Amino acid sequence: MSAHPDLAYPGDGAIFAALHRTLAALSAVVQALGDGQHTLTLVAQRTDDAVVASRTDLSIRMEPLRLAVLDEDEFCAFRMLLVFALEGSTVRSAILVATTAAEPSPRACGWSVRHGWLHPVDTAQLQKAVIPCSDVMSVERDVYPAPILLQLADEIDDSCDAGCPCRRKPSQE
Repeated sequence: MSAHPDLAYPGDGAIFAALHRTLAALSAVVQALGDGQHTLTLVAQRTDDAVVASRTDLSIRMEPLRLAVLDEDEFCAFRMLLVFALEGSTVRSAILVATTAAEPSPRACGWSVRHGWLHPVDTAQLQKAVIPCSDVMSVERDVYPAPILLQLADEIDDSCDAGCPCRRKPSQE
């Protein structure tokens, strides 16, 4: 018997739906982050307990709208990990952290994957997660609350409760 159980194939329909949500989520993240140089890091724990991570660097300009992906292969790997995290059958938990280059220090916010969508992470928990290790050269990041990313009605996972902030319409904010 294998030490790692095989991951169950979720099916084409589930993957397609998650891909659709991924594109919507990435669009919402880009709009929420706005202008600047951003690093998106996604860490996921699979159902076989393996931890996988991916990151991608983006340059965003809102007026006129421009998105530059600095490494297409990294972006593709990041996007596919997000697809499987949002689909959920092979990923137990996942967190996405966005770090924005800023002066005097970088800023960071984060979202956890729950019910097929990205939900803001508590800033106190995120602050603990982004503190650099004492033996590693790194810049400390200022943590701020991640914006709520709204979902379109056809993107909402049925397991997300009716009171969830992601279900609000933009006019309800």
